[in-house]
Amino acid sequence: MPTTSARLLALLSLLQARRDWPGALLARRLEVSPRTVRRDVERLRELGYPVLAVKGPDGGYRLDAGTRLPPLLFDDEQAVALAVALRTAATSGAGIGEAAARALTTVRQVMPARLRRRIDTLGITAVGAPAAGPGSPVDPAVLTALAAAVHAREVLRFDHAAPPGAVAGAGSAPTPGPPRRVEPHHLVARAGRWYLVAWDLDRTDWRIFRADRVTPRAPAGPRFTPRELPGGSAAAFVTGRFRGGDGTGDWPCRGEVVLGLPAAEAAPYTGDGIVEDAGPHRCRLVLGSWSWTGLATAFARFDADIEVIGPPELAAAFARLAQRCADAARTGDGRARRG
Repeated sequence: MPTTSARLLALLSLLQARRDWPGALLARRLEVSPRTVRRDVERLRELGYPVLAVKGPDGGYRLDAGTRLPPLLFDDEQAVALAVALRTAATSGAGIGEAAARALTTVRQVMPARLRRRIDTLGITAVGAPAAGPGSPVDPAVLTALAAAVHAREVLRFDHAAPPGAVAGAGSAPTPGPPRRVEPHHLVARAGRWYLVAWDLDRTDWRIFRADRVTPRAPAGPRFTPRELPGGSAAAFVTGRFRGGDGTGDWPCRGEVVLGLPAAEAAPYTGDGIVEDAGPHRCRLVLGSWSWTGLATAFARFDADIEVIGPPELAAAFARLAQRCADAARTGDGRARRG
């Protein structure tokens, strides 16, 4: 039979897992008598846990909300989940980043040393970005392994799965390649997905890997000296790469126009752009995009008169876009007449 303290922790864990527990079921799960369960419930009440008796044919117990917070109990998985949730709270848009950091510090202080060490290895950079779709779940063990390698500054070997639909030929799956060897620098959460920012030793360049496609291999490699990341931070580097740039954080294409709209009407739809008043019913707007054509489209969506200030590449992109739109209009008009 487990010791009283171990049994109390097991009982508390069960009470936290569901709302109501029949006494007989608790006894079976703990492999003790109903009388022992009753005594252990009384001990939990003495420690400050509000355990209520539930009436019914079998009787039972419920862990109720109390007026004060008794000691908390977390298993390993809960500790990892809590650390991840609090460290990514800054990108929730609710303005709770500082409060979440304080909460993590407070909870960490009451955890056993083993769980504190596990949480401390979870160095996470949260990058704010709108979710383009459902996130990709990652095995917590994989996240923990990646975070541990980042924390220890140890070379990581892993298998990297190909994206869905990537095939070597018709009806054949891609041939697995040798394991990747990287110097892991940052674990990043962005738009519902997890990414590993690392220096690829075989390709001698920075790479961003989807964590849900990574399967770490053991053992870890030698320790390494961290390199300077382009852009100065993991957030800037990842944001820049997803914008199609060189990882410095800025858009690869940026231009300026004068819109035939008041600044107050354009400002809510400019994202990270810059909008300034340019007179009655006019504003000066600076935007960035991953391509010149994409930038021209971003300006055109305001459905207003546009005067291009620069650069020349933006004016040329407007000309190409105008020609394509004219061709599409002629094609559509011809189909309408034939119909």
